[in-house]
Amino acid sequence: MIDDHAAYNAMTSRDPRFDGVFYVGVTSTGIYCRPICPVKTPKLENCRFFASAEAAEEESFRPCLRCRPELAPGNAPVDSAHRIAHLIVHRIGEGLVDDGLGLEEIALQFGISSRQLRRIVQAELGVSPIQLVQTRRLLLAKQLLTETKLPVIDIAFASGFSSLRRFNDAFSSRYRMPPTRLRKEASSPSGNVGASETSTLQLSYRPPYDWEGMLAFLAARTIKGVELVTLDSYSRTVRLGGHVGWIRVTHAPARHAVMVEFTHTLTPVLPALLGRLRNLFDLSARPDLICAHLMKDKRLKKAVLKNPGQRVPGAFDGFEMVVRAILGQQITVKAATTLSCRFAEAFGEEITTPFPDLCRLSPFASAVAGATVDDVAKLGIVSARAKSIIAIARAFHSGEVKLDAGADPEQAMRQLVALPGIGPWTAHYIAMRGLNWPDAFPKEDIAVRNNLGGVTAKQAEAMSQAWRPWRSYAVMHIWRNPA
Repeated sequence: MIDDHAAYNAMTSRDPRFDGVFYVGVTSTGIYCRPICPVKTPKLENCRFFASAEAAEEESFRPCLRCRPELAPGNAPVDSAHRIAHLIVHRIGEGLVDDGLGLEEIALQFGISSRQLRRIVQAELGVSPIQLVQTRRLLLAKQLLTETKLPVIDIAFASGFSSLRRFNDAFSSRYRMPPTRLRKEASSPSGNVGASETSTLQLSYRPPYDWEGMLAFLAARTIKGVELVTLDSYSRTVRLGGHVGWIRVTHAPARHAVMVEFTHTLTPVLPALLGRLRNLFDLSARPDLICAHLMKDKRLKKAVLKNPGQRVPGAFDGFEMVVRAILGQQITVKAATTLSCRFAEAFGEEITTPFPDLCRLSPFASAVAGATVDDVAKLGIVSARAKSIIAIARAFHSGEVKLDAGADPEQAMRQLVALPGIGPWTAHYIAMRGLNWPDAFPKEDIAVRNNLGGVTAKQAEAMSQAWRPWRSYAVMHIWRNPA
């Protein structure tokens, strides 16, 4: 049974994560669409919502020629044109698609050819994958030229160009001026270009933003040696591919942005780094839509008014977050944090930084996959969870399980619960943070049930229907505001 108001809010948000979950028939036109259709949003009273395209056509609605419901997830042989395009955009943002490299892999995931994939991107986004890559590269280069003192050649390579000449040609062709002119016009601190070991970029968000609440959540779950949370900042060690360094994130409320200081050793993987930080700090959220919807429920209204900038903390590293979720099963947050610190000390490599409290890299799945149950259990972790962690490490190391923001949450959760030691609660918690899924709801969570008045999991699930499609945000409010 589809809740009309929840579906209407999801449609209004145009969030691609809801594509294929339902369809909307517009009675005034007789046409049915996907929830991501770019046409003007119809009035609620003119909308009927269906679980499938077949159900809409059974009621005599015709498919929209613009959003093409036959390409929605689960309908086309392609599986999901819009989701494929969205996934490519995400991977480009993380620097994982380079001049077509990686398109074959994405195409293989959906059982199509790279040629079909290129046609999908062209139809969905109006540009070819290579044009999309080029635009993202140039925009990142423009920001680096304006906000940092990195040498132009480093910016060229950080933005994904294979040579300085190609970068200069592309930049001059697109913006009708050489990169050096933008560098001269940009205001920058005194000193030699590239003299510092770090640079700082800003990542914007839609206000309001509960920065203090975000830091408090992360501080309670800090992995000693890997992360450091102060009253006004979040820092951590980073390893992306073969590149190692550290980052520090602070808040710039006047700019509606967070400021990311990063070591120049991470410059070659900057797109991936910034993408992960956007997910970690939930910078793409729409607090206006989320708050307006959740405040309709009197149980949440006071909490939402108290924290209108509430975000759902994401995950910087998928494997790190899954291990943390397993360790948190049926114990307190403090106890789980203690175990995660021991785990990082046992399996994480040492690193030297200017900060004594940042001295260890988060463990890689490959380092844990070869461990024995005794290796993990001797840290004070019960054997059942030790077996689960090793199984997860092997699944990550083999590529059987991947946590990509924007991936199909239902499929990811099915893969997770098939592994030993992962139940519905853990799967929903991982989807909520690791996949940035806005509608996750760990109904078995004892704190959620107690804060809702001691209800059962079944009752909590029934209550949560009114909060869809933003149940992950409702969970955050419930955790912070006991009944």
